Amino acid sequence: MDFALSEEQQAIQDMARSFAEEKLAPYAMEWDQTGHFPADVVREAATLGMAGIYVRDDVGGSGLGRLDAALIFEALSYGDPSIAAFISIHNMCAWMIDRFGEEEQRQEWLPALTSMEKIASYCLTEPGSGSDAAALRTKAERDGDEYVLKGAKAFISGGGVSDVYVVMCRTGGEGPSGVSTVIVPDGTEGLSFGANEKKMGWNAQPTAQVNFDGARVPLKNRIGKEGDGFKFAMAGLDGGRLNIAACSLGAAQSALDKAVAYMHDRNAFGKPLTAFQALQFKIADMETELQAARTLLYQAAWKLDNKTPDATKFCAMAKRFVTDTGFRVANEALQIHGGYGYLKDYGVEKIVRDLRVHQILEGTNEIMRVIVARAMLGRNAA
Repeated sequence: MDFALSEEQQAIQDMARSFAEEKLAPYAMEWDQTGHFPADVVREAATLGMAGIYVRDDVGGSGLGRLDAALIFEALSYGDPSIAAFISIHNMCAWMIDRFGEEEQRQEWLPALTSMEKIASYCLTEPGSGSDAAALRTKAERDGDEYVLKGAKAFISGGGVSDVYVVMCRTGGEGPSGVSTVIVPDGTEGLSFGANEKKMGWNAQPTAQVNFDGARVPLKNRIGKEGDGFKFAMAGLDGGRLNIAACSLGAAQSALDKAVAYMHDRNAFGKPLTAFQALQFKIADMETELQAARTLLYQAAWKLDNKTPDATKFCAMAKRFVTDTGFRVANEALQIHGGYGYLKDYGVEKIVRDLRVHQILEGTNEIMRVIVARAMLGRNAA
């Protein structure tokens, strides 16, 4: 078993890390405090191929795999997990059109998405259906050669800012088989947005409710067949879970590195913090846990790339373990900083705030346990 990255993968990782160090890290605290969404910087990522990472190259995509994506998002989140996660969501939308869309749709939408001339948002969650996504209520009723959308989506990253919304909506009866996927461009009459949500973290990316009040889109904007939307959403979440885990991993590594640097700089009781065995043991455990998380993440990404039968289970395990570990490590890094860790100046409290939501989105970590248990127990699991 070869754990080494290829030369190409190392180059991809180095490229993403350089972008993060130059374009994200120096401004992350400012964006967090002002709530500024750096759309220009996000679009710069597209010039390096990071807007269509696993989209085919005939429409401007990079044609890379899920392990490559994990390396990219881990590196980007070392600079700012909020912006890295936003780029991940855009990539999920582009991938869904590339993977399941007709050729005409691919050619119509993807060149602008892979160049980030247009930014995309993924619309699944609703005010009354979070973890129970199959219970969504947003309807798309046929009227001639159009769908008329009515309903609302909640907690949408890019709501009110994005140019394209990939929407899961109900075109049929109850349950997963009644869900379809449609593309709704910004500017559609009947499309509106709530106020930007005030959040604990992820302040550099806008989050808002997306409302559909008789919004009309042509039938040709439907991706795939009617009733296939829930399958598409779940397939997209496998990769999304890996990406959000990678974002946790990179940001937690940044927090640990900050803690180690602080231990070198700070003295207490006449000795540097590096001389205290309790802190030595703490950072040793943090490093060990991050390395274990990294190994599971890369293995899950490999399985998704190779379409193994247990890929979904491993994606769920990786998402649960890596995001829990990432938050715990970041929180311990804050503790090592003592009172200074609670101050914004050191940047650790921002990482803690940003990583908390990773245990919730792309399926809560409780839902990840359900997925794993069902894979293990089959029909015997509730």
